[in-house]
Amino acid sequence: MDDSLAGMNFTDIRIIGIIGAGQMGSGIAQVAAQHGFRTLLTDVSADLCACARDKIGAILGKQVAKGKLTDAAREETLGRIEPTVGDALAASFFDNAAATENVELKLSILRAADARMKTEAILASNTSSISLTRLAGAVSRPGQVIGMHFMNPVPLMKLVEIVRAIQTSPETYETTRALATAFGKTVITSRDQPAFVVNRMLIPLLNEACFALQEGVATAEDIDQGARLGLNHPMGPLELADFVGLDTVLAIAEVLQRDFGDDKYRPPVLLRNLVAAGWYGKKTGRGFYVYDEKGEKQKASV
Repeated sequence: MDDSLAGMNFTDIRIIGIIGAGQMGSGIAQVAAQHGFRTLLTDVSADLCACARDKIGAILGKQVAKGKLTDAAREETLGRIEPTVGDALAASFFDNAAATENVELKLSILRAADARMKTEAILASNTSSISLTRLAGAVSRPGQVIGMHFMNPVPLMKLVEIVRAIQTSPETYETTRALATAFGKTVITSRDQPAFVVNRMLIPLLNEACFALQEGVATAEDIDQGARLGLNHPMGPLELADFVGLDTVLAIAEVLQRDFGDDKYRPPVLLRNLVAAGWYGKKTGRGFYVYDEKGEKQKASV
């Protein structure tokens, strides 16, 4: 069979591999395991994977304490998550690369996974801006490469944005769509364009809020309050940027500006400076706001 048309049916998928045990990878692993899939969670070390599994256990434990989940269901979910490294992904039927939004890193991860996986397995990436066509062109199974972009936090957000590379086969798309639906998600589909659908709309909003703060139009608190109460957004744009990660916001903005050649996507100097300072938002304890050890917002930072 031609590799570009090879792939698996949804009913064939029994084991899922998640490459990257960070916030997004852990969230995807939790959702997959909660919906009955044996889930191989891998990263550069077994300790990172074990730590991620423990965090998932703590999150589920809070649900048990609130009466939203039984203790038996928690244990069943954790029992399906297997921290692993190396060649364990050879057993998986569907892999999702959920590493940092860095094109060279993504390419390296996908090439390594491509060499280990079953010939018929699907290779997905949780990228939020990187070209899937470029990623697909770097592996031996381009027709089996697809974007499966989960929203953050994965267990709570209902949307999955599926991105079709030019090479993505219809079988790969239909199987991935069925899997997302089995995860309890609502699916939208995007062509392989810079930042796809959600982030193409979101990044200009976050940029403009940052420009407003940079130019002294209003305080961070008032900008966010304006969006919450004036636009009926659940979270203000600066707080949301901190939640996403300012390094990720900057990376996506740079992709949009470069690939479209349009300065409406240009990142503000303030955003660049915060990233240069290592103030990436909630995950580092400081961004547009300062956060305590529990991740609770304390005060405006800039």
